[in-house]
Amino acid sequence: MSTFTAGQVRATLKDRDAWWTVLLVDPIATPIVRRVARFGWITPNRLTLAAFLLGTGAALSFWQATRPWLALGALLFHLSFMFDCMDGKVARLRGDGSAFGAWLDFICDRIKDLTCTAGLFGGQWAVTGDDYWLGLGALVLFINMFRYLNGAQMTRVREDMRAKMVTARRAAGLDDGGELRWLEESTDVIPAGATDDTSVADINGDFRARYGRFIGLRNALRRYRIRPHLVSGIEFQMFVFIVGPLTGQAAIVTVATGALLLLFEAGLIYKLWLSTRSFERQMAGLRASATAG
Repeated sequence: MSTFTAGQVRATLKDRDAWWTVLLVDPIATPIVRRVARFGWITPNRLTLAAFLLGTGAALSFWQATRPWLALGALLFHLSFMFDCMDGKVARLRGDGSAFGAWLDFICDRIKDLTCTAGLFGGQWAVTGDDYWLGLGALVLFINMFRYLNGAQMTRVREDMRAKMVTARRAAGLDDGGELRWLEESTDVIPAGATDDTSVADINGDFRARYGRFIGLRNALRRYRIRPHLVSGIEFQMFVFIVGPLTGQAAIVTVATGALLLLFEAGLIYKLWLSTRSFERQMAGLRASATAG
């Protein structure tokens, strides 16, 4: 039985995370992780399955469509999310994460999204007969699908830009034998000592030039580990499956939070567009250097 220090557990926290996780989950989950991680039989995969079972309980509670059952469903959903956060922390703390565990976590989360959506909105439809509940359920499924596809595709685009720039720099004779360091978006200036012939790439200059005030806000939030994407998929789910059922305003909360999520996603898309413009300019310069060389 290994004993872990509070510092070791804190080191498992993400550098940036959703504000719901930072403020409402980590303060409770982190001390629990320190205690349960000592027991070898409490594995990340078992925590994932526990989160899945709690999510299933939440979906069944939502289906009952009465205020007490909705409140219970909201509680179970929050506990499910807390366990879902704990599995990754335990895996990072003990170093026993696995590729299969990552797959299991992803699949269980997606099934939980589907069953809880069916339970909450299908239950309201079964009781009231109002078809707009089915429309709201379809909206939630669409938003969840869009944000996952959009996030995955933006990651692929960034990786593709990085690979192309590495190739172009080598063709231009700028390869220094090291990996290309992608300038972090939270950095406002090129690192000291970095010049055009170093392996540093910055494609966020256009964004910083236009939205300098946002950079200050983002860096202020980062000091508290909060990412500036204030309405992400996590907040959307928490408001839909916790705040909505608890307040009895599931329809209003779903529409309002969904609109805010799509607005933030549009901001990410716009930022990516600015980055691609900067990338193309830099690539043109590298191609010209390669031709001249």
